[in-house]
Amino acid sequence: MRRHRFSAALVATVALSLSPMLVQTSFAQRGGAQRPAAPAKPTPRTPEGKVNLGSPVGEKGLWLAVDNRIAIPTTPEERGDRDANSQLGVIAPGSFPKPLVSDIPFQPWAKALFIWRTTHEFEPYTRCKPAGGARMVATAYGTDFIDVPEQKRIYITQTGGPHSFRPIFMDGRPHPTDLDPSYYGHSVGHWEGDTLVVDTIGYNERGWIDLRGMPTTEQLHTIERFWRPDFNILAYEITIDDPGAYTGVWKTGMYHRWDEGAEQFEFVCQDGNLAPILMIGAENVKVDRSSRIVP
Repeated sequence: MRRHRFSAALVATVALSLSPMLVQTSFAQRGGAQRPAAPAKPTPRTPEGKVNLGSPVGEKGLWLAVDNRIAIPTTPEERGDRDANSQLGVIAPGSFPKPLVSDIPFQPWAKALFIWRTTHEFEPYTRCKPAGGARMVATAYGTDFIDVPEQKRIYITQTGGPHSFRPIFMDGRPHPTDLDPSYYGHSVGHWEGDTLVVDTIGYNERGWIDLRGMPTTEQLHTIERFWRPDFNILAYEITIDDPGAYTGVWKTGMYHRWDEGAEQFEFVCQDGNLAPILMIGAENVKVDRSSRIVP
């Protein structure tokens, strides 16, 4: 039944992408407004007619994720709750369809590691390490897309965390056969109509692909899809295929809202970090991140 429920939810994604007013309404409700947002401007395009996933020339803005979870916990164990009164399984109206944690086809060791991570929160991102997959596009302070046609590359840049970027090669090249595993892996992309499709392999096992710590191995292969149904909405879907950690392929995603006028700023993480609470835990925060090895 859960599988049927999730399949139906994925079908609903298409309907939501064709009805951006539903998503805009949910954004307004999250801010306390009780009426739908004003109609958004049309999807921006380049002079060649291609969708522009970033800022039009002369304008500024960044993408901020709405509900950056990639799976919905339904038990305190799955969420790692220290607050017994916190809500579980709550999805805001109009949110991107997501699987329940209980529907994810974990291998036993991967489920056990995920549960451990939800409690201990040794997230590499909080210790200035890059994070690939969904975590890379759901980062603190905003994400941007920079299309460089003369290089035949699109760069995804992040403001928070390690303040780094991921190149997507758009020149039709294949993945190398002798990849050294890395945090972001090797990404090649192409357009399917107005959707950017990004194929990535070559991940290492040291980064997390989401905030809560879904385990992955060097066998991880992701397919990401980005589309912009109007000026203010970016839809993101990721297919996760990792036979080292899961018994089957699964999908999830999220919406992003456009923060008009925002700019990326210098975020010093690696050197002289001044965030001890995030780095090692402090005061009344019941998290110890002082381990020298990030699991």
